[in-house]
Parts: sequence; structure tokens; C-alpha cells
Amino acid sequence: MRYFICLSYNGSAFCGWQIQENANSVQEELQKALSTLIKEPVAVTGAGRTDSGVHAVNYIAHFDSQSVIQDAAYLTYKLNAILPKEIAVHNIFQVHDSAHARFDAVSRTYKYYVHTNKDPFESGFSLHVRSDKMDIAKMNEAARHFLGEQDFSSLEKVNGGNKTSICTVTHAAWEQAGEHKYIFTVTANRFLRNMVRAMVGSLLEVGAGKREPSWIKEMLAAKNRCSAGQSVPGKALFLVEVKYPYPTNCNPIEK
Repeated sequence: MRYFICLSYNGSAFCGWQIQENANSVQEELQKALSTLIKEPVAVTGAGRTDSGVHAVNYIAHFDSQSVIQDAAYLTYKLNAILPKEIAVHNIFQVHDSAHARFDAVSRTYKYYVHTNKDPFESGFSLHVRSDKMDIAKMNEAARHFLGEQDFSSLEKVNGGNKTSICTVTHAAWEQAGEHKYIFTVTANRFLRNMVRAMVGSLLEVGAGKREPSWIKEMLAAKNRCSAGQSVPGKALFLVEVKYPYPTNCNPIEK
């Protein structure tokens, strides 16, 4: 039997989603907890990797079980009781045997949070940037160069191991969410390692007046990571939505 599991996690305590040697990961914690409660070895497949320190809201993963889970709500409750406080399971539901959390996903959406005032309560999950380095109009003009299907090699982590660097971005824009708060939202069919953080770092260079918006197009054409801006910290990055061509019954929470 195949099941989808919907969860959210604070990535601060983890090396990312994927299991790695000598480092704590969300995938490993979830597999250990499920194996303990179901009483059989469980392998969990996620919707995709998230980098070290990056967070996720309404993340989707799947796992197989030899037996039918009679009470998914109770299993969800038990999982939350033994998982680390940084991981919260929202619900579990059975899906078709061929459903795949990673390969069936048609889009993923990330948000990056920035604040322009000194705020000790924002610093853990948002990047502090001086207000005079946030020209939103120019940053949005620059962000439009990310739209469409194109090669994002310039924003990819060196030796990222991807078979292709082609992605299709359908949305990329900044919005002001408060007097001192700004959010960058980007949606694509897939993302490369480090891609969103390099996007934001490059756009902040435009916002600070170091680059013109047209530079983004030139940077992408170079297909060289050294041509892009520096990556911003992962602490302010959230994977907020994964869409599928069928309902996921995720009971989503908002971020």
C-alpha cells in the first residue's frame, strides 16, 4: 500500500531533507519514526531536496507499507509524539500504488523572506537587508528575466549532479508584505540545488544598484556560476507548495 504524508519542518536543525552521512536529516528522522510505529522497515521518498537550513511547509513524501493503515489520524498523532519538535506531520492518506511524491509533482513554489528593520523576532527566519538596498521595482523588472524555459546553470551549485539544468519558471516576483517586510515568490516545474538562493542574491544586487535589471539575462546566458550573485542564507527560504495533477488532501497550513 502506498501512502502520501504531508508535513512541515523547521530546517534549522537539519542538513536538509535528504539522508547524508554524519548529519541529521528530515528524511532519516521520518523513516525512523515510521519504521518504529509501523513495525517494518520504511523508506520515504520526498518531493525533492531542500538545502541545509531550508524550511518546508506542506511538504509531500510517500512511503509503502505491507499492511493497511487502519487509523491514519492516530498514526499522525503518534508520529508527532516521537518526531523532533522541528517536524510536524499534518496527515497521511492512501494513494494509487504508482503515485510518486517526486516524479508526479508538476510545480514547486518557494518563498524567501526579507526585512529591512532591525528585528530580533524576524532574524531567525528572514534576512535583514538595509531599506536603501531594496529597489523593488527594479528587482521585479529583473525577476521577469527568470520566466520561461531556460538553462539555469549560472544559478546551480557547482557539481550539483543534475542531468539537465533546464527549468521552466512560471512565476518570479517580489511583494511588500508589511512596512518592513518583503517576500520573493518563485514557482517552477523543478529547481536546481542552490538555485533560489542564488536567484535572490542576484536580485538583491540589482536592488542595491550594483547591477541593472538586464544583467540577469546576461548572467543566465553565461551559464557559469561565477557570473551570478552570492547565495543568500537558507534560514529565510521556505518551500511552501508542491502541486500534483491530482488532489493531495494535504490540509495545508499557510506561511
